[in-house]
Amino acid sequence: MNWVNVCELDKIEQEGAFRFDHSNRTYAVYRGPDDSVYCTAGLCTHEAIHLADGLVIDFEVECPKHSGAFDYRTGEALRLPACENLQTYPVQIVDGMIQISIK
Repeated sequence: MNWVNVCELDKIEQEGAFRFDHSNRTYAVYRGPDDSVYCTAGLCTHEAIHLADGLVIDFEVECPKHSGAFDYRTGEALRLPACENLQTYPVQIVDGMIQISIK
């Protein structure tokens, strides 16, 4: 796997999100209420709005434009107008640094 450094774990608060741009792609990295960390594609599948700007509650992120919602653990679209799932990416934490695996 190709692991890429994103940021220190402490940079993302619990139930928060961080926008990460790499190689002309945007990702959203989330920190759950239990300190678990996940990564999805960074743009809403409905209108390509940055999800890291959305509201994160529990394990859901709400798009800031039309309130579509996703489970960021699985990428599943939970509420319209979002109807296409998000791509998800493997995450690991090494010495406090969040890393994602991208192809």
